[in-house]
Amino acid sequence: MKKTSLHIHVALNDANIPQTIDWEADDAPGAGQTPCKAVMLALFDREHRETLKVDLWTHDMQVGEMDRFFYNTIRSMADTYYRATQNKNMANAMQQFAQFFGEQTEVIPKSE
Repeated sequence: MKKTSLHIHVALNDANIPQTIDWEADDAPGAGQTPCKAVMLALFDREHRETLKVDLWTHDMQVGEMDRFFYNTIRSMADTYYRATQNKNMANAMQQFAQFFGEQTEVIPKSE
């Protein structure tokens, strides 16, 4: 069985606020640490059937960037949900919410 690792490096200031976030993956040789401004990690605990999560963003992430991050994440979650469950109705509802969210935050233009 092949194993791989994903590494997330967070530099904190004295108030424990993330100043930089970098990530790297063992499967991407030569890529090194790649900077990012935010990360959302959700893990489903098999034993307790609970979701554990870590949400981090850097001090310099702007609201517009956070809006775009959430818009893209919601869209991606809908795609992942459909691939995992084949539940087209719920996946479409999630995509509709993503569209609404994108329009309301002006990440995307309002549809006619």
